[in-house]
Amino acid sequence: MSEKKDTPIGSALELKGVYKSFDGIPALVGAFFSAGWGEIHALLGENGAGKSSLMNIAYGLYKADRGTIQIKGHSTTVDGPQGARLLGIGMVHQHFTLVRNFTVAENIMLASGHGSWRRSLDNIRKRISEASEMLGFPVDPDRRIEDISVAEQQRAEIIKVLIGGARILILDEPTAVLTDKEADSLLNQLRAFAEKGNCVVMITHKLREVFSHADRVTVMRAGQTVESGCAPADLTERELSELMVGATETVERTYTAVKGDLKLDLQQLGALRESGAPALSELSLSLFGGQIYGLAGVGGNGQTELAEILMGVRRADQGRISLHGQELLSPTPRKLRRGGIACVPSDRYIYGMSGDLSVMDNFIVSHIDRREYGIPIWVNRKAILRDTTNAIASFSIQGARPTTRARLLSGGNAQKLVLAREMTGQFSVLLAHSPTRGLDVKACADVHRLLREACKRGAAVLLMSEDLDEILTYSDRIGVINRGRIVGEFDGHADRQEVGRLMVGHG
Repeated sequence: MSEKKDTPIGSALELKGVYKSFDGIPALVGAFFSAGWGEIHALLGENGAGKSSLMNIAYGLYKADRGTIQIKGHSTTVDGPQGARLLGIGMVHQHFTLVRNFTVAENIMLASGHGSWRRSLDNIRKRISEASEMLGFPVDPDRRIEDISVAEQQRAEIIKVLIGGARILILDEPTAVLTDKEADSLLNQLRAFAEKGNCVVMITHKLREVFSHADRVTVMRAGQTVESGCAPADLTERELSELMVGATETVERTYTAVKGDLKLDLQQLGALRESGAPALSELSLSLFGGQIYGLAGVGGNGQTELAEILMGVRRADQGRISLHGQELLSPTPRKLRRGGIACVPSDRYIYGMSGDLSVMDNFIVSHIDRREYGIPIWVNRKAILRDTTNAIASFSIQGARPTTRARLLSGGNAQKLVLAREMTGQFSVLLAHSPTRGLDVKACADVHRLLREACKRGAAVLLMSEDLDEILTYSDRIGVINRGRIVGEFDGHADRQEVGRLMVGHG
């Protein structure tokens, strides 16, 4: 498609003829984009299409190999994120840029504070409270980032950029870890922000949000712009999906009420946060082979702590964990993995992979302990290269070679790398914590197919997700977690309103 000549009057952000390569692999090929004042502009495309790369160039994180940037109608060079902020550009990344051992207020202070530290910190606390109330979701300014859930970290990032005073606001998957109610509240606030004469660029895969809140949409594929600036109302959902990822497949909703053997049994688990507040309280659930157990809940209700216990990076303060009928005493990551638990963590860059290692090293790291490629001091590199190459092809990890550094992969393709490693080994229990967060429609379908295939192999799957539609569509059994305990369980088709009531109630 050729670039449109009718650039909107009052353009806020324009990029033209942008080229960018990483490790010799093209990420952007003549890409272009234009967003105007007073609008919410949705930027769509499958994982690896170049959306985040293009916006990272606009924000100054990357430098284009070739191309031009215009801000407020004037050609400019964006000299890093600080230069972007001086130009009135703020960006909320899909993967957070927070200092984990600082509080929420201290993180925002680093980006927005003025004057003395104490005076600025007191002012930041006040502004966080005001922004939290405006957006409709709570953020405790004095909690450390390492002690809050992924959803709460996302909220902190959004508030940080809003407090920074940006007029051009770029958001990469801003509602990925928010509930429906929280997402609607945020999107309504973004609408009000745009209507005050500001510009919002929203990278998203949620078509419902595009049709309900976006004024215009740009679609990218394989580093190129394939549709620029049309109104969502001029396209059907199917047409938009096909622009993003090609022909779409109909989702087949399958359920099974047949339980296999009891794989994992959790009884009366309790765990405390660093602050001493309870994270889990007498939590009990059982996982059976051949079924997906969907755990629904608002972020911050103990999901992160439960996942950390099952990964072996956190100890339960009370309760019992039994794997295949045998109680595990002092479970460690090695014991849990050797017992057959595979994990797809919600934060792939902290728990799932090492960005500075190659794709090949990340792929085989969990296989080495099982001596699948020889003993640790001598491994069969030829077999490792073969299997990594096959995994890249089988899991469609775009932009990857066996020797590519993992940090150069897009978020969705990094997630595919973690999935490839975990699902090609031998396992009987699969923990999948927000496995489709940030993935496009096609990649989400691939993940759900892989989860179902794991069940067909006899494994038990624990699907932890804050996307209620995902839980309701793909789970054979559903549990609701609220304040660290299971407050309700359902078999098969659950009532959405009942599940939602338990999620937000005070039981």
